[in-house]
Amino acid sequence: MPIRTHRGRAAVYRRLWGWPLRSPKHLVTAVIVLAVVATAIGFLLPEPPPARNYRDQPQGTEQYQAAPAPPSRTPAPPTFSVPATPPPPAPADPAGLQVVEAWGKKWATHPPGTAAAQWVEGLRPYTTEEFITEMTSVDPANVPSTAIIGPPKPLRSTANSMSARLSTDAGDIEVDLMNTPQGWRVSGYNKVS
Repeated sequence: MPIRTHRGRAAVYRRLWGWPLRSPKHLVTAVIVLAVVATAIGFLLPEPPPARNYRDQPQGTEQYQAAPAPPSRTPAPPTFSVPATPPPPAPADPAGLQVVEAWGKKWATHPPGTAAAQWVEGLRPYTTEEFITEMTSVDPANVPSTAIIGPPKPLRSTANSMSARLSTDAGDIEVDLMNTPQGWRVSGYNKVS
């Protein structure tokens, strides 16, 4: 067994390596210093060159390429392309607009005291099954409109969906429709601000 003395190079190394284990405070300090040093080294080292695939290169030939310029740290400003005039909306299906108008009349014009179940049944022929379940939670007394004051105006239209604006005496609403196997049906609405 070697004799350990308090002098010499081995003793100095023993003291340096043993210092972090003397107390929890020393250990935390050593870990923080080590993390700071590792982070600094990571920032100072250059990026490694991209890996080269030597299998694709013919035997006996060497190809040298100039290193690409490092990427710019400032990103280029985004470019936007704005059409001179917006494209016209697709023509709305008149059958869909008729459904909007019929649904709007049933939605807005109901006598005071109408039961929610009776009101929902009036909306059912014009509403999708998914949306009619949401409408069962609406109290018709909370619908602020009492009359439709104009024909629906198409906003967006595709082969399977459509949006139209409907004017009521309490403001405009935007009605969404879906083309279902039963025909056009209302799938939602939002109050227009």
